[in-house]
Amino acid sequence: MLMNFVISYSMKKIQMVDLKGQYSKIKAEVDSSVLEVLDSTAYINGPKVHEFQKNLEDYLGVKNVIPCANGTDALQIAMMGLGLKPGDEVITADFTFAATVEVIALLQLTPVLVDVDPITFNIDIDAIKKAITPKTKAIVPVHLFGMCANMEAIMNIAEEHNLFVIEDNAQGIGSTYTYSDGRKAKAGTIGHVASTSFFPSKNLGCYGDGGAIFTNDDDLAHTIRGIVNHGMYERYHHDVVGVNSRLDSIQAAILDIKLKRLDTYNFERRKAARAYNKAFNGIDSIITPSGKSSCQGICENCDCHVFHQYTLKILNADRDALVKHLNEQGIPCGVYYPIPLHLQKAYKDSRYNEADFTVTNQLVKEVISLPMHTELDDEQIEFITSTIINFVNS
Repeated sequence: MLMNFVISYSMKKIQMVDLKGQYSKIKAEVDSSVLEVLDSTAYINGPKVHEFQKNLEDYLGVKNVIPCANGTDALQIAMMGLGLKPGDEVITADFTFAATVEVIALLQLTPVLVDVDPITFNIDIDAIKKAITPKTKAIVPVHLFGMCANMEAIMNIAEEHNLFVIEDNAQGIGSTYTYSDGRKAKAGTIGHVASTSFFPSKNLGCYGDGGAIFTNDDDLAHTIRGIVNHGMYERYHHDVVGVNSRLDSIQAAILDIKLKRLDTYNFERRKAARAYNKAFNGIDSIITPSGKSSCQGICENCDCHVFHQYTLKILNADRDALVKHLNEQGIPCGVYYPIPLHLQKAYKDSRYNEADFTVTNQLVKEVISLPMHTELDDEQIEFITSTIINFVNS
């Protein structure tokens, strides 16, 4: 315990996400680019937005990127673009952030929540199959915590049942899905349409709010470009019902700088995840994150997981007491997510059977997310891991 005190006293303060530390390394470039926008006064839909859009299209290998105001808007607009109608059923995961189901309800669609895989935390394939009815029109897989969902299986189900697939890629930008035949594709480019968030804490985050929609369907992209701009393709001609959701030029300028470093940022996150996993190896009460069965998501060249969150399962120990203990030791942490969506007041439905949510109902009692960002150092990771190990072994 004395050793832990000495380490914690000498090292820099641990942050859940160290945005200041990351900014300090790109400060000159960011400041110059922001001042360039201010000098141009092209604040909305300016050249910086178009540059970022094109660069993100090239990075992802997708035909169309449509920037917008935030990740929640992106998901809602993607659904609007597909022409889904009130009462249409949309299948998604029970274990995720509420925005995923929120936009389904806002559009008067019918959310159908299903259980998740206990290893990857992503939507369970068998649960999807079980939930399909004649009213089902779409599936929304979430690449939770930065781990690619099983997109090959999901796309096969969608093709068989003539369903849309809308990827919620708010947490997984930069991760790569590998098909059974070895082909690769970036998360967010596999379904019919995808959304992402540029919230500051994301792997690719701006310094405010921002989001984007991705699609390889040119006709759908055209529809969406109108929706994000009040339904206009020509000024004051409103051809579709739209919204006002635009990424501003200052945020685009910042994102374009960080996009060039995204692979490096994700590499640093995977490096930190490997260090965490190595420290926790052999501790029976701690289950570390896993990716593909062949590499567990943490091998040197793995690209299926970008660790937006590093999330443990705590077995045979008091997870909530651990949270309290970590906070007392100056170690931030999070519980993502403490309540299943099907039990949230806004989304309760008599259609749901608790027996269908055994994994999610267990995960909410076990999960804890540790600090994860590009600025984590070995001393901090040693202090975090030793503090947790001492607690669960006590």
